[in-house]
Amino acid sequence: MLATADKALLDAVLHARGPVQRRAVAKAITLLESTRADHRARADALLNALLPASGRSFRLGISGVPGAGKSTFIEALGLHLLQAKHRVAVLAVDPSSSVSGGSILGDKTRMERLSVQADAFIRPSPTGGTLGGVAAHTREAMLVLEAAGHDVVIVETVGVGQSETAVAGMTDCFALLQLPNAGDDLQAIKRGVMELADVVAINKTDLDPAAATRAQAQITSSLRLMQHGGRTRGGVPWATRVLTISAVHGTGLVEFWQAVSAFRDQQVASGQLAARRHEQDEAWMWERIEALLHERFRTHAPVAAALPQFTADVRAGRVAASVAARRLIELMA
Repeated sequence: MLATADKALLDAVLHARGPVQRRAVAKAITLLESTRADHRARADALLNALLPASGRSFRLGISGVPGAGKSTFIEALGLHLLQAKHRVAVLAVDPSSSVSGGSILGDKTRMERLSVQADAFIRPSPTGGTLGGVAAHTREAMLVLEAAGHDVVIVETVGVGQSETAVAGMTDCFALLQLPNAGDDLQAIKRGVMELADVVAINKTDLDPAAATRAQAQITSSLRLMQHGGRTRGGVPWATRVLTISAVHGTGLVEFWQAVSAFRDQQVASGQLAARRHEQDEAWMWERIEALLHERFRTHAPVAAALPQFTADVRAGRVAASVAARRLIELMA
């Protein structure tokens, strides 16, 4: 049951426009990200109330090696989509420091032109130690933005690594940004993330057009080897498109969006887009179950009491780590 204040928040998210809605969306996402127990209960009620109005956007995930120009590209693409009368939202995820736990959250500053547009919304969030290149509540924030009427939601990951693939499991299309000198980068990111990419865009082609052309040929060839026998998305054949772009000069944006739109249209026509989202929702449920069990484990009184001794025993080599884990889990029974 929604509290009176949260009913007003819900109404502002769903029906308001301009600064009022922008503040309401930001406030709703902040509530969803809160770890306070009383806030969590309110957030759950708000999320369920927003659910019927969500799910109508196109969800685009974007990742790439550090320095590939993800923020510059997203801003250029966002401005292009605004001209085409889309309402664009960006969820930009910044890495959290393993030392201080803090994040710079500088993407909104880097997307200065896009952030001031009336039909755009940018929300930087810290990973908070969550693996997969996304924040713990990215999916929930996505639903808020969809309910607010944003028909294109872009999720930018922290950067490519072996684990930066979770965004592919929460979006409709996964785009990977590369640099013109992609040879070394291909070795660095290995097969995992390349095999998930629906579209590959080689950015900063203005710096070295010849290198960009070589990278396009190299990546196309590599993808053919990886996808020997054909690649399918939900059982539907799809050949990953490899494009060259320059976000700074705005070239290649039309072709990029055409490739993304072609992928979306194919998935919609085959019924795979809806099926994929159902699978993603189930995966999201299990992901949250695991996270909540971990949280409950940490706060369980008998576990909290026994944990220091087991930790000392494991560090001293008196008890095997797997044995300690099993015994601690048994304390929750």
